[in-house]
Amino acid sequence: MEIYSKLFTLVEVGGKLMKSVGVQFISEEMTAVSASGSSWQPQEQGIKEICGLLEQQISPVSTTEKSQIWQQLQHYSQFPDFNNYLTFILSHAEVKPVEVRQAAGLLLKNNLRNAFKSMTPTNQQYIKSQLLPCLGSPDKHIRTTAGTIMSVIVQLVGVIGWPELLHALVTYLDSSDLNYIEGAMDALSKICEDAPQLLDSDVPGMAERPINVFLPKFFEFFRSTHVSLRKLALNSVNQYIMLMPSYLYMSMDQYLHGLFLLANDPAPEMRKLVCSAFVQLIEVKPSFLEPHLRNVIEYMLQVNKDGDDEVALEACEFWSAYCDARLPPENLLEFLPRLIPILLSNMVYADDDESLLEAEEDESVADRDQDLKPRFHSSRFHGSDSLEDDASLSASGDESWKQREAAVLAIGAVAEGCINGLYPHLSEIITFLIPLLDDKFPLIRSISCWTLSRFSRYIVQGIGHQQGKEQFDQILMGLLKRILDTNKRVQEAACSAFATLEEEAAEELAPRLETILQHLMCAFGKYQKKNLRIVYDAIGTLADAVGGELNQPRYLEILMPPLIAKWQQLSNYDRDIFPLLECFTSIAQALGPGFAQFAEPVFQRSINIIQTQQMAKINPPSGGIQYDREFVVCALDLLSGLVEGLGSGIESLVSQSVLRELLLQCCMDDAHDVRQSAFALLGDLARVCPIHLHPCLSQFLEVAAKQLDTSKLKETISVANNACWAIGELAVKVRQEISPVVMTVVSSLVPILQHAQELNKSLIENAAITIGRFAWACPELVSPHMEHFIQPWCSALSMIRDDIEKEDAFRGLCAMVKMNPSAPLNSLPFLLKAIASWHEIRSQDLHNEVQQVLQGYKQMLGNGQWEQCVSSLDDHTRNKLSKYQV
Repeated sequence: MEIYSKLFTLVEVGGKLMKSVGVQFISEEMTAVSASGSSWQPQEQGIKEICGLLEQQISPVSTTEKSQIWQQLQHYSQFPDFNNYLTFILSHAEVKPVEVRQAAGLLLKNNLRNAFKSMTPTNQQYIKSQLLPCLGSPDKHIRTTAGTIMSVIVQLVGVIGWPELLHALVTYLDSSDLNYIEGAMDALSKICEDAPQLLDSDVPGMAERPINVFLPKFFEFFRSTHVSLRKLALNSVNQYIMLMPSYLYMSMDQYLHGLFLLANDPAPEMRKLVCSAFVQLIEVKPSFLEPHLRNVIEYMLQVNKDGDDEVALEACEFWSAYCDARLPPENLLEFLPRLIPILLSNMVYADDDESLLEAEEDESVADRDQDLKPRFHSSRFHGSDSLEDDASLSASGDESWKQREAAVLAIGAVAEGCINGLYPHLSEIITFLIPLLDDKFPLIRSISCWTLSRFSRYIVQGIGHQQGKEQFDQILMGLLKRILDTNKRVQEAACSAFATLEEEAAEELAPRLETILQHLMCAFGKYQKKNLRIVYDAIGTLADAVGGELNQPRYLEILMPPLIAKWQQLSNYDRDIFPLLECFTSIAQALGPGFAQFAEPVFQRSINIIQTQQMAKINPPSGGIQYDREFVVCALDLLSGLVEGLGSGIESLVSQSVLRELLLQCCMDDAHDVRQSAFALLGDLARVCPIHLHPCLSQFLEVAAKQLDTSKLKETISVANNACWAIGELAVKVRQEISPVVMTVVSSLVPILQHAQELNKSLIENAAITIGRFAWACPELVSPHMEHFIQPWCSALSMIRDDIEKEDAFRGLCAMVKMNPSAPLNSLPFLLKAIASWHEIRSQDLHNEVQQVLQGYKQMLGNGQWEQCVSSLDDHTRNKLSKYQV
């Protein structure tokens, strides 16, 4: 008991382990015998009933029957000593099948998560006392189940809430009974995984932190002849690499010695844990490995070829971790000739890989439910080396197709990180890749689509010369052909690759629009549900890329009828409408006024979707549907797209609708993403038809101002960003009417500017612009406080690109300076740098105002002080200011 004496200078644990009083359970037949001072004992009938339910639960019964059994067990859970029964069945019901006992334990674990803290101390103590002997059970399933429950209890009450557990674990680790040792190690391993910090904390009454006592024991078990103990010990220590307790830090040589000892362990799970340890160490404390780096690299090269796939996969993590650790890359150079072939060979599909069968599915095979991953709509946001040619590419023949596929994948994988080294070879590589779009094997066709898309920027840049133009057209037509492939995997890859190419090519697509639209709409007609989502994305990306070029009758005749037919086919409650709504948003923005012919039904349906969802939220039965806020977010974003596209042309639709009232409700919604999209729409409406916001203007201003509460910014930064932008747009349009919220908003925005390094760049820009717009609208309210925020404000203004919003902000700056010229005097260099940040002020009026400000300060300071101020600026800033003739 040496370890125990080291661990505890223990205050005596008060009371006996098993004090309890009787409690009633479920029915009269199942009432436990209880007498004052006696231990809790179960009734035979209670055990029989519960075991019967558990046997039914684990037997192959229908879903309905399982549900009924579960409901009955949940009903029993309401009784105070039900969990005592489960504990008894797990620990003492040896005559029952082990599966029933294990089921009782798992149900107990789930119950205790919610109920343990509210249980009587007597029942708590009964459960804890009966679990401890289970660690020595001859049956492994009972031991591991007990360990899982113990971990849950420790997470709930901490180590101090169960001091007997530590005593028992230390005792069992010193036992001569392998069952007790394994049981204790299993429980410790689970605690180390689930709550490692609890063992690395000071515990009142204990001389050492628990982990300081257990780590030496774990190191001992590295040498155990039993693989289960070696595995549990190493897994336990690995959980502390990130936390790095002082004892582990001081014992690092011993730990590393143990890792090298286990490196060639015959058990694959041990080799996997060794790899995991090296990966974590190089992430957390690479300096520990540096003296041994050559040996570690040699080992990783070895296990990258391990016969066990999981070991090899874990070893692969080492190389990316090494690069992320920013260790000297030259340390790897000599190993690259061995490493690269190993990585390439591991990229080749195994003959029994399930993906090979799935990849053969053609478009006639129906999508399975598991293929349709949930999709989520993103709310609207306002803001702003060398590589040798791979011989595998030129390999031919059916027998080498997996190697060719892996080679193409490898080139795509290094496209970004090795672009400088690849650049001289890109033309040749792309020439190799283009024919692979027509390869016999679907997986080669699909990976070639992806890899070509990785070089989209280079491909588009080459359009300027004849060879590059021909190559671009080959790739464009090759991807369009693959979009109509009969293989679903190829369809998906081609459509995604084309969307990537669209983003880079932009206006270069305009001359080819008709062909592109014909292929995309043909795919739209033939794709199943999963890939149809990608076509929507490709159409939306195309609209974003070519903009107004799309607004031609011959293009709209191809594009719109199929989309409108699908729009009419889908109900307001079908989640498949989301990608279609997003697609319409991009099209509306691209077509601008050209979308007017389609606008009315789209606008009205968006309003209906929001109304229906809001009804469902308030009173689900009346709406007849389950509330789903994603419908609201999508509809709000489509309305924003309509407003942006139609401009003032949206006014007639807004004036005849209930949009204003719906929007106000959405601005006050409790969901962040709903508010985020609502404030984006508010800002868009403020720009084109502010008159229709007037009846609720004060409410909009008030609720927008509330979003700028700095104490909540971290959780709602995107909401604050859009609210800040929207309130600035309102300020420009309604001018003096914003006066009631001016100081509330400004006092919220100034701290944002003062903590610019910690916050989103877009929020900083919007905050600076909105302060400027408020100053322009109400300079008499803002200018008296100017000296308190002039420095961070000017710093933020100097980072904003030239545009109309920056012009508004500088109009506010000029207005404040006229009213309070002395405020910026102590911060004049900041103001001058902000003015110098303009590339060109396009508005002559504003240019003149800025010039007057500069000349005013020059006169105010006199030549001596002015020259001194200007000379403190860098050359670039002085040159920029010279255009103002000061």
